Amino acid sequence: MHMKPVLEYLPRNSGESFVTKFFDYSFYPTPWHFHPEYELVLVTESTGKRLIGDHISDFAPGDLALIGPYLPHTYRNDPQYYEADSGLRAKSIVVHFKEDSLGEGFLSLPEAQKICNLLSRSAKGLAITGKTNQLVSEKFHQLIDEKGLNRWLKLLEILNTLADSKDLSFICNSVITGQNANETARMNKIIDFVIKDFNREILLSEAAGIVNMAENSFSRYFSQRTRKSFTGFVNEVRLNHASKLLIETSKSVTEICMESGFNNLSNFNRQFRKVYGKNPLSFKKLYVG
Repeated sequence: MHMKPVLEYLPRNSGESFVTKFFDYSFYPTPWHFHPEYELVLVTESTGKRLIGDHISDFAPGDLALIGPYLPHTYRNDPQYYEADSGLRAKSIVVHFKEDSLGEGFLSLPEAQKICNLLSRSAKGLAITGKTNQLVSEKFHQLIDEKGLNRWLKLLEILNTLADSKDLSFICNSVITGQNANETARMNKIIDFVIKDFNREILLSEAAGIVNMAENSFSRYFSQRTRKSFTGFVNEVRLNHASKLLIETSKSVTEICMESGFNNLSNFNRQFRKVYGKNPLSFKKLYVG
């Protein structure tokens, strides 16, 4: 997948200080990327995996996040979205803004203190849930139709609602910032490879080969960019898939273990407990009852 800096395809209209776009694709085309803008993104249709900084989770309609500047991220749809005649749509509303979109000196006003604090917290990505999610989602739909000063006021209203809210939680464990475009192209190759092939054995040498690096420099490179080892990342993608199968299917733990790319049940149970704090069966009971 070829890397385009995001600035290329979210141009600002003249007469506007920030960008609002409604996207409607057969699948989200955006690679692992980052940009100097803050990004508010609301998924309105489609499911898949969301990778933000060092965190992987599932997304579904209603997923709402605030992503800080230079925090690398990508939304990858589930496999069925990539099939030629799927008829499925991937839709989202995306807002890109910078601090100066709010006006020079705005953030140093005493009244803007909470918004200032919100923006600094967004460096780790913020997931927006609960009542705030509903409120802000409604405002998002209004934002698309607004023009002129009302549009700008609506963005402020959204930021003010978020700044006051308790329904926000950090997405990443640590602050990660993107590197240059070549880096991003390289990371995309690795992410694409893992997301496509996680259910079979993946060797470090194979991943390193994809980006033409020696194994030890690849290991170092990968952990510097994502704050986790390559094996840790592969396991996280596998466990994320396994947790989904546990909730959504009636497959046995053994079947799920094999389908998620673990070839050993006790290793699967151990890894699963490490991430989710309980074994696969208790996890399933928690959600399925």
